[in-house]
Amino acid sequence: MKIAIQSKGRLSDDSLNLLQKAGFIFQRTNRSLTAKIENFPLEILFLRAGDIPEIVADGIADIGICGQNTIIESEEKVEEILELGFGKCRLCLASPAYQQYEWKNGMRIATSYTKILENFLKKEKRIADLVTLAGSVEIAPKLEISDIVCDLVSTGSTLKMNGLKVRETIFSSQAVLIKNKNLTDDMLFILEEFLLRLSSVLSAKNTKYIVMNAPKENIEKISACIPSIDSPTITPLSDEKMVSISSVITENTFWETIEKLKKNGATGILVMPIEKIIE
Repeated sequence: MKIAIQSKGRLSDDSLNLLQKAGFIFQRTNRSLTAKIENFPLEILFLRAGDIPEIVADGIADIGICGQNTIIESEEKVEEILELGFGKCRLCLASPAYQQYEWKNGMRIATSYTKILENFLKKEKRIADLVTLAGSVEIAPKLEISDIVCDLVSTGSTLKMNGLKVRETIFSSQAVLIKNKNLTDDMLFILEEFLLRLSSVLSAKNTKYIVMNAPKENIEKISACIPSIDSPTITPLSDEKMVSISSVITENTFWETIEKLKKNGATGILVMPIEKIIE
């Protein structure tokens, strides 16, 4: 099986990091366009981001990792099979910060993302003149090429540096795993094994494993505080009045959960990172 990954940049780094965390072993030398996975029937192809949907759609690669925005702009017939949780960004309308913003039909919009913008305008029943640029979209209002711009925003620092302010978000994107729609049964079997490994890492992301001591009489109260995957594990201790309770909690509820546990008698709370969760 072949997987297409962006050759350089943050999306490339995050994709390779995910593969490594999932236990895939490979070596990439500088400027190499391919890399063999040593412990799985998989080969990595390093490509330009905009080429990945086409390469997967044509069957040159069986699967690929790219942004959802890239898929829509390419208009290629590929199937999204897994959201990866990184490469998150927004496609936004932005205008000069010193001007008051109000949408007006007939405005000129500079963008590199014409397909997504056209879909948005059609859905919202708006009319605009699109100015297609391959890059440096942010400078268009200064050059009086356009009234506003439509561009990808991650932190917003680039827009701010060019005197622009985000006015509307029209599309949210993240990295996804895509596949060719005509994979053979053999390839689908390999893909299933591949997805199991990736999913185990993604499921463990932003989770913690906690172990604590607690009064036996408070088991029910403490269990109610823990948003566990299934249910917490209860283990008897040498002190018959105490038990050990272990479970998994998410990062976004971590401190809130810890406070509730302490109020209900939990002590000696041990927190550990989780590498993988296989469901």
